[in-house]
Amino acid sequence: MTLLLTRIPSFSLSSISIPSLMASSHRLLSAFVNVRVLGFIGSIGLSLFFWSIYVERPDMAERTESKKEVYSVWGIPPEEVRARVKKVMEGLRSEFGGPAFEPHVTVVGAISLTEDDALNKFRSACDGLIAYDASVDSVATGSFFYQCVYLLLHPSSKVVEASAHCTGHFGFRSSTPYMPHLSLLYGDLSEENKKKAQEKAKVLDESISNLNFTITRLALYKTDTEDRTLTSWEKVSECDLIPK
Repeated sequence: MTLLLTRIPSFSLSSISIPSLMASSHRLLSAFVNVRVLGFIGSIGLSLFFWSIYVERPDMAERTESKKEVYSVWGIPPEEVRARVKKVMEGLRSEFGGPAFEPHVTVVGAISLTEDDALNKFRSACDGLIAYDASVDSVATGSFFYQCVYLLLHPSSKVVEASAHCTGHFGFRSSTPYMPHLSLLYGDLSEENKKKAQEKAKVLDESISNLNFTITRLALYKTDTEDRTLTSWEKVSECDLIPK
């Protein structure tokens, strides 16, 4: 019997470069790690994106709803009185400057509230309030921008009580007693020019110091006192008072 022997090729580790093998292994390991890291970072980024949609939007809405602004409550004179007072106001502005604004008697001074809170307090204050009479004592001047020249009203019990009623609903606290007035001019004038404006108001309407009228409406206004141009001031709501 003839025995056939097949020659098996020899295999030698010496034919393989150890540094090459290690370099290839290192590249494969680095690629694998990079893929895992990128995948992990991507999953975190996606999670944060959906979390921001779920959490931040309601939070932004909440911040918008709770934003506070400055509000005031005004007593609005009848139309014929408003027209008469506006002529005096326009005449004063033509000489002394200053922003334009609606004739009004301040009932509640500037107070910081959310709009919903301001509206709720305003409606509550208006409920059951009866129209009341106001009368002018004199044309007067004040010491700051928003009380430059004004009509000083007589502090009758009805006028004072109407303000006390409304400030009570708004939780408004003042460091000085209520001084009912109807402003004619806003501005920072010298004492000399204030006196000139005061005298001019009397010339523009000789009987304005004897003015009498009934306040039949209240209005809620946004009145940012930092905005001396008054461009941001706007009426938010209005209510009719119960006839006398």
